[in-house]
Amino acid sequence: MMKNTTSTGIIRQCLDILKRDDIKYELRKMFTPIIHLILYELNPFIYITVLFVFLIFIINLAILVLLILRNKK
Repeated sequence: MMKNTTSTGIIRQCLDILKRDDIKYELRKMFTPIIHLILYELNPFIYITVLFVFLIFIINLAILVLLILRNKK
C-alpha cells in the first residue's frame, strides 16, 4: 500500500509542476519545432487526403443525380 501512495504523490507533484505557466511556456517552446517538422512532412499527405475526399464527394453527388434522373423516367 505504501508504494501506491508514493507513486500517487510523485504523479501529483509532476502534475503540479506542469500547471506552472513558465513550465508550459518552455514545453511549448521546446515542442514547437518538432510539431512544425511533423506538419511539414505530413503536408503532401494532407493535401492528397483532402483531394480524395473532394473526389469521393463529387462521385457520390454524380451517382445521386443519375439515380434521381433515372427514377423520374
